[in-house]
Amino acid sequence: MAGLEVLYESAAPSITCTQDALVCFLHWEVVTHGYYGLGTGDQPGPSDKKSELLPAGWNNSKDLYVLRYESKDGSRKLLVKAITMETSMIINVLEYGSQQVADLTLNLDDYISAEDLHDFHRTYKNSEELRSRILSGIISPIHEQWDKASVSSPHREFPPATAREVDPLRIPSHHPHTSRQPPWCDPLGPFAVGGEDLDPFGCRRGGMVVDPLRSGFPRALIDPSSGLPNRLPPGAVPPGARFDPFGPIGTSPSGPNPDHLPPPGFDDMYL
Repeated sequence: MAGLEVLYESAAPSITCTQDALVCFLHWEVVTHGYYGLGTGDQPGPSDKKSELLPAGWNNSKDLYVLRYESKDGSRKLLVKAITMETSMIINVLEYGSQQVADLTLNLDDYISAEDLHDFHRTYKNSEELRSRILSGIISPIHEQWDKASVSSPHREFPPATAREVDPLRIPSHHPHTSRQPPWCDPLGPFAVGGEDLDPFGCRRGGMVVDPLRSGFPRALIDPSSGLPNRLPPGAVPPGARFDPFGPIGTSPSGPNPDHLPPPGFDDMYL
C-alpha cells in the first residue's frame, strides 16, 4: 500500500475520529485508480487544484464529507459524499458524465481502531478487505458504466468545414448536396403541359378542383336535392356520380320548411 502511510502522516494532525481515518483511506484508494483530488463541496471553488493530498477543510464536518475528483486524463469527474450514521459510514459516488451512482456502507469498527489513530500501523484493520470492498462497490461499477457509455456512443469525427460552409453571409445553394434526385414526377411528354386543367379532379396527378368525395376528410351524406325547391326523382343522380352540388353539403333536406309556410287563406286574401 505504497503512498497510504505518507498520505496519513500528512493528514494526521487533523485526524481525530474513526470516520476521518476511513475517509483518508477512501481518498487514497480513489487517487491510486487514476484521479486527482480537486476540492471540497458540491461546486467548484476558486481554491480548487489537482492534488494527491486531501484538500484543505476536508473534515470540517464529521457527519458529512464532500470531496470532488477528476481523472488524470480529464475525462471523468467524481463527486464523493460520505455520511456518518452511528457506527457506520455510507459512501455515495456520482460520476458526472454518465450519471452513474455507486453506494457502499461500511462498519467503522470493522476497519478502524479508534484507540490507535495516532499510530498509522495500528489504525487500519483488515486493510485488504477494506480495499477490496471499495474497489468492488465504488471504483469498478463507475468504470464499467463509463466504458459501456463510451462503446454505445463512440466519438464521431467529421472533416473540417470549408470557408464556403462557415461563411455566415453566404446564401446557401438551392441545389441538393447529394447526387440523389428529389422524387419529382417527370412529365409524360411535351404535350402533357396543362393536363391538370383538362383533368380538374386530378384522378392521375392532382387537379385544381377539390373533390369533396376525395378530400380525405370524413364524408357527410350528400343529398342530391340540396338547394332545390323540390326533391329530385329517384334515379335522377346515379350512385357514385360526380357533380357540383346545388347547395351546401350537409344541409337539411330540401323542400319547403313547414315552419315558414304562409297561414291558411294567405293566398286567397290577395287574389
